[in-house]
Amino acid sequence: MLSKDDFIKSEGNTFPGKTYVDHLLRPVFNDQRDYLFKQMFNIHRAHVVMLTEQGILDKKEAATILQGVETVSQTDPQTLQYDPQFEDLFFMMEHKISELIGPDLAGKMHIARSRNDMGVAMYRLVLREHILTLLQSSILLADALLEQINEHAETVITAYTHTQPAQPTTLGHYLTAVLDILLRDIHRLWSAYETVNRSPMGAAALATTGFPINRKRVCELLGFSELVENSYDAIAGADYLVESATAVLSMMVNCGRWIQDFLQLVTREYNIVKVADPYVQISSIMPQKRNPVSIEHSRSLASSSAGEALAAIQMIHNTPFGDIVDTEDDLQPHLYRSYEKANRVIRLMHAVIRTMEVDKERALNQARNSCITITELADELARDKNVPFRMAHQIASSIAKKFSHEKLELNELQLQTVNKEISKWCNDSLSQEEWNKIICPIEFVKKRNIQGGPNPENVVKIAEKRKKSISRLELQLKNEKNELLSAEQKLINAVKKMRDQQ
Repeated sequence: MLSKDDFIKSEGNTFPGKTYVDHLLRPVFNDQRDYLFKQMFNIHRAHVVMLTEQGILDKKEAATILQGVETVSQTDPQTLQYDPQFEDLFFMMEHKISELIGPDLAGKMHIARSRNDMGVAMYRLVLREHILTLLQSSILLADALLEQINEHAETVITAYTHTQPAQPTTLGHYLTAVLDILLRDIHRLWSAYETVNRSPMGAAALATTGFPINRKRVCELLGFSELVENSYDAIAGADYLVESATAVLSMMVNCGRWIQDFLQLVTREYNIVKVADPYVQISSIMPQKRNPVSIEHSRSLASSSAGEALAAIQMIHNTPFGDIVDTEDDLQPHLYRSYEKANRVIRLMHAVIRTMEVDKERALNQARNSCITITELADELARDKNVPFRMAHQIASSIAKKFSHEKLELNELQLQTVNKEISKWCNDSLSQEEWNKIICPIEFVKKRNIQGGPNPENVVKIAEKRKKSISRLELQLKNEKNELLSAEQKLINAVKKMRDQQ
């Protein structure tokens, strides 16, 4: 057993102890290095530019500081390793800059700011990129769904309720439902992006500063759309994390449900959808198998992404409303990983859906089974024969139960047999033409021409509306990326101008 004295000897007598280094500082340093390095230097640049424009920094001093920042920013972050003489990446980089320009000038870089507002700004900048990446992939998936909706507006399939065959619909109708949920998730992502894309810089520790800074200028140079105006809110508010987490959580939960459907549709028993060869794996021992691993991994990753998002939410719950480590370096990687995994899910399913093949004939034949057009018999009797609605459904139910028990499908029944059953309830009967339409899944779908129904013309009409929505989203994303590129160029130009004054 390790004694207390031996343990203290191995840990050291000053901060940080070996355990604290191994299990906190080093892992946090690695996360900061992997995620925050670029954004840290952009904040340095924007803040120094603003301080100089406000007359707080001398122009020559600013030029020297910016030269040091530029030199150190060229470091390959993957070459950096935790060093116990520095608490974290921030202090290590400050030391490297001070080695080039001197500690006094390096210190002036931090006038009128705190690790608090700088930290939140870095988190927001990184998260902003993750949301935009997922938005771009999601819009690409939406476009692939739209293509398949138009391709399969008339492809009749079996729809399920409670995991049982329910009624005929079309693959285009089903995929429109998937698309509409995806579009709502995209809008949720945009809402989260708008919350995230706000600058906390200038809040300093939480109460701003006595220096005459220009918060809006830093906001502009970093590409934020607006300020988090209240300085306490800028530091204490974690709702940008909660909203980002719930947006990706919603998307992954929703995706997981229809991804599960796809795994069913590609089974040998259903065999309606065929996954393209680049996205299936052959068994090492059973060469006849085409394992749909792309869909399996997507389902698993969606669950993992949702778990990471839930972890972030749980870490914020019941924390003090202020600067607190719970919302900082320990939490952020959960959210980044959630978005990274979500993006993998969306990209994989885009590839599957864009390239999939559908056995239309098999799907139609399956839709002739399980008496799933029997609803139309009840409707026909109530609508065209004036049979009371409840009685019409009792008639349909009795026929479905009787012949399902005898393992007969509706299309195997003779009209005379059907009319005999109907006569037990009322004096009405069906013609052969009426019966043929009742048992036909294609006719069933065509009759459902109410807005939002599976009638192929309806599906195509809705697809045209969704195409316009997707085009608007593509334009919105393009404009936002252009805004960020413009802000980045403004920052580059401002830095170049000041460095040239050296």
